[in-house]
Amino acid sequence: MLTLINAILGGVLLIAGRKLFWLFVAAAGFVTGFQLTTFYFQGSEGLSIIVGLVVGAIFAILAIFLQTIAIGIAGFLTGGYILQTVATMLGFDTASLAWIIYIIGGIIGVLLVSFLFDWAIITLSSLAGAALLVEAFQLQSNGPIFLILVLAGVIIQGTSLRTETRRKELED
Repeated sequence: MLTLINAILGGVLLIAGRKLFWLFVAAAGFVTGFQLTTFYFQGSEGLSIIVGLVVGAIFAILAIFLQTIAIGIAGFLTGGYILQTVATMLGFDTASLAWIIYIIGGIIGVLLVSFLFDWAIITLSSLAGAALLVEAFQLQSNGPIFLILVLAGVIIQGTSLRTETRRKELED
């Protein structure tokens, strides 16, 4: 079940993370809720999925009504998740440094979102989508596939952003 959820979320984030901002924020909440339940409370997969869905729904609501706060939270959570995934792919022992890696990634994520909103959302959602797909299909040791997926997500979403920008310029 988790593999299917990761594959669907990963694919959608890779292709439309910026347009479906609330889903990007919800996905960050889902992954965080799932990981916390699994790692710190040793919950079953079913319980972890339920907690992830509840946290994701809360984050989606936050994204809709409190966009600025949700952007910061999503940037932090996604940045932490991405840095942990990349550190694991590179062979680092993330168990002993999990919180430090997560916090550093979170700070980077918040800074990216704060200064470069559209491109940060595109980059973070592409990274998160690629990480979810790599996990779903158990390709953790395959860095080139991860990078190809990230690049594809950035190109697809970046092209969409530029098209929207040009349309707005022509309307003005």
